[in-house]
Amino acid sequence: MSDATLKQREPPDRPWSAMAAEWLRENLFSSWASILLTLLSIAFIVVAVPPILDWAIFSAVWSGDAREACLGEGKGACWPYIADRSGQMIYGFYDAVERWRVDIVYLVGAAGIAWLMIPRLPGKLWVGLAMVFAFPLLVYVLLSGGMFGLPIVPSSKWGGLLLTLLISLTGIVVSMPLGILLALGRQSDLPVIRWLSIGFIEFVRGVPLIMILFMASNLMPLFLPSGWNPDKLLRALVAISLFSSAYMAEVVRGGLAAIPKGQREAAAALGLGYWKTTALITMPQALKVSLPSIVSSCISLFKDTSLISIMGFFDFLQVIKSGNSDPAWSTPNTAFTGYLFAALVYFAFCFGMSRYSAYLERTVGGGKVGTGKA
Repeated sequence: MSDATLKQREPPDRPWSAMAAEWLRENLFSSWASILLTLLSIAFIVVAVPPILDWAIFSAVWSGDAREACLGEGKGACWPYIADRSGQMIYGFYDAVERWRVDIVYLVGAAGIAWLMIPRLPGKLWVGLAMVFAFPLLVYVLLSGGMFGLPIVPSSKWGGLLLTLLISLTGIVVSMPLGILLALGRQSDLPVIRWLSIGFIEFVRGVPLIMILFMASNLMPLFLPSGWNPDKLLRALVAISLFSSAYMAEVVRGGLAAIPKGQREAAAALGLGYWKTTALITMPQALKVSLPSIVSSCISLFKDTSLISIMGFFDFLQVIKSGNSDPAWSTPNTAFTGYLFAALVYFAFCFGMSRYSAYLERTVGGGKVGTGKA
């Protein structure tokens, strides 16, 4: 019988118990060290998790409108405190009657990001351009006011999750192109551009973010012309964007270094110049290789936004911290409840970014580059 007449058959299905046993053996019990770590992890879960769940869920207080509801022996987390201060956590000190403007910003931003993240939706180029150029204008008009009959709301009243997301998204979006330019400048053949890029990157990476913010808050006005005092929020956005761009530049430079030399030689053989080679061949591959590190930098930036409190801003974490001293909710569990809620919110955003990064790595092949062979 010829091979053409043979029917291709699927391999027999393995029982799930055998597959589960194989997974456990390979991932949890593959060596003595792995067995020891697995047992220690199980012991930690058994000892630590039940009391945490009991305090946060089973013995927690879920309703009430004053601190008395959370007082008493054996009571756990005080969740009514979170509900009572949810307005400040989401909007900061934004005027209550004008919070619909913040809601529009939230909805449009979430819709635009979701459109870009869902693979099957069309028109991503136009949506991306709108999010980069039109959306910031919409945010400025709605949040600041003073146009189209909207009352002015000063940036000093912005706070909570609104301020955290605004600063982190601005830092991520602005630092990416700046980081690419700095990475290319560091590899430039022109000594002036190369040394300026190296000096900026090494200086920024050599000082903590809190020092950059302190300089933007207190030292920058001393070097500006008399009568020109930029908004404090604008100074914070510039400081965080420049700080993040230095780290992003090193991430991109590492990706460029991973591209085989044959890629550039092949481009030169095709008659492509430096900018076409960079835009069409080396940079797309460098960004693909650097994707995990880029997302890691974005996650770090999102968490570092809490440092803007030294400039007098009440970001999400600072609003929770200030609320812990509210005498109306002064209980032994108030502070722990606030910090647990803050941890859950930060974890949700950071975990979401990391999972989407893993999805992109699977779909675009993050970490893989061409061999440079013809």
